[in-house]
Amino acid sequence: MKIRTSLLAAVLLAGVTAGPSALPAAASTPAGSSAAQAPHTPLASAIAGLPSADTTAALVRVGGKEGVWRGSSGVHDLRTHRPADPAARFRAGSVTKVFTAAVVLQLASEGRLDLDRSARSYLPDLLPAAYRGVTVRHLLDHTHGIPAPDLPGSTVEEWYADRFRVHHPEDLVRSATSKKPEFAPGERQHYLNIGYTVAGLVVERVTGDTYEHQVARRVLRPLGLRDTYFPGTDPRIDGPHNHGYQRMRLDDGTTGLRDVTVWGTTDTWAAGDIVSTTADLERFTRALFRGHVVRGPLLQEMFTLPKVTDHRTGEPAAYSAGLSMKVLGGREVWGKTGGRWGYNAAIASTRDGARTLVYSVNSTDAKGRDMNGTAEKIMVAVYGRP
Repeated sequence: MKIRTSLLAAVLLAGVTAGPSALPAAASTPAGSSAAQAPHTPLASAIAGLPSADTTAALVRVGGKEGVWRGSSGVHDLRTHRPADPAARFRAGSVTKVFTAAVVLQLASEGRLDLDRSARSYLPDLLPAAYRGVTVRHLLDHTHGIPAPDLPGSTVEEWYADRFRVHHPEDLVRSATSKKPEFAPGERQHYLNIGYTVAGLVVERVTGDTYEHQVARRVLRPLGLRDTYFPGTDPRIDGPHNHGYQRMRLDDGTTGLRDVTVWGTTDTWAAGDIVSTTADLERFTRALFRGHVVRGPLLQEMFTLPKVTDHRTGEPAAYSAGLSMKVLGGREVWGKTGGRWGYNAAIASTRDGARTLVYSVNSTDAKGRDMNGTAEKIMVAVYGRP
């Protein structure tokens, strides 16, 4: 196993787990160094020993004025055991929601849509009267009350067998809205993909353009995110990428790892189908938090939690428009995680942008109930414990 590191400004030391302030003097390590040569830091330790039972590869970038660290570990694939490609593309899952929210907020700032207007007024032919109280803002902060659509299968093995099915967003919305609302709009919060599926359709209706082209024109091209794209109906990852694996029942009846790199993502669309790299997502995160993506007062929508409780747990709402917030190491950290089979990803930053994080972790149970162990170690090494 090798850990490739590039230390551009400063290494995050062990003291960071007690709080985010401890930083050493500047140091440097050439990229491609082995684990034995790399500095011993919490981040190096967090991604050491890969591949492991729950992770086959990890790519990490930390930035901001408090220090810069880049590293990768693990393997490109389990057949050749080539080192993981640090510039690889990966499925970023629900990090897509941040891009979707940014486009909706841009359109709101231009007066092309109103966050307080009902989503049904934009999609009268799709949303039934039972959902007339759902506003665009409700879609973005998960307080809409629309239940999840019905999707075939209930186990990972069944979903894998159905991985090439093409889902149309309108059909997903019809399936969801054929049911009764979970709660009145704005009363509670339930994190689901369906609100962002509707939001993507609103973008298309008000612009007369595809959702994908609007994101490309408004975000990807201006920021130079050349390795970020929407796969559409293509189940493959275009360009260099590390393979993703999922633990499941195999054809011979045993349980083991199956290569799940090729898997369609049309079931999540504007809620979770983007492909990107850590370098692109780091650039996007910096620009977003500096107010270069969503400009003016509407940016505050992304850093405002609705004053409601979670539909299931009763805990205070944790999701804003596109982002979520956790207190780590004694301060607020805003960001978004994402998961597709074989891949976990995240972007995060302190509100002032002093410390940013992007990671891709090739998890063998990317949609499990608990956070991937490697991802959790990375988060704690960078920001500290909750």
